[in-house]
Amino acid sequence: MPANIPDIVIGRLPVYLRALTRLAQEGHEVTSSHELGQRLGISSAQIRKDLSHFGGFGKQGTGYQIGYLVEQLRQVLKVDQEWEVALVGAGDLGSALAHYKGFGDRGFRIACVFDNSPQKVGQRLGDFTILSTDDIEKNIRERGIKIAMIAIPAEKAQEVADRLIGAGVRAILNYAPINLNVPENVRVQYIDPVVHMQRMTYYLT
Repeated sequence: MPANIPDIVIGRLPVYLRALTRLAQEGHEVTSSHELGQRLGISSAQIRKDLSHFGGFGKQGTGYQIGYLVEQLRQVLKVDQEWEVALVGAGDLGSALAHYKGFGDRGFRIACVFDNSPQKVGQRLGDFTILSTDDIEKNIRERGIKIAMIAIPAEKAQEVADRLIGAGVRAILNYAPINLNVPENVRVQYIDPVVHMQRMTYYLT
């Protein structure tokens, strides 16, 4: 895998993969950087530059074979395998994530759900039996889980993140409205709808 690829480039690869998958579902076999750019609002030159970091996926004048490019991007993003994911938090947001069906065909599967409420532990949540947060380390280590989602109040998020990392988690999707302090070898992505809406309201008149 090439070294020192800018993170902003890595961030666009899943967007390309999603668009290519949709094209394949629509029955297309070949596409071009121009067509992808029109769909995504990204310049064709930027798309070609991004993909060039990882090799030659297309030929000038003939475009990209969609099936092949999908396969290659899945390998680059390491989603040509299935990753087990731990979910911490069985409240409204956690429940929605546990019921979400869009993980499975994109490389991820929620493997276990944790909560600290005695009223919820042991109860069913969709296909899962809610586990106690007291058992986070044991379950993460036994299953070798590397990815977790945090959907809990901000005041508990750092403590839970520390425990997940101590048990071997190296990637966290954080829905709690707080920035986490993590080691350099741990990746964190933040999803806070309010932050995104505040970013948009700046442009409203």
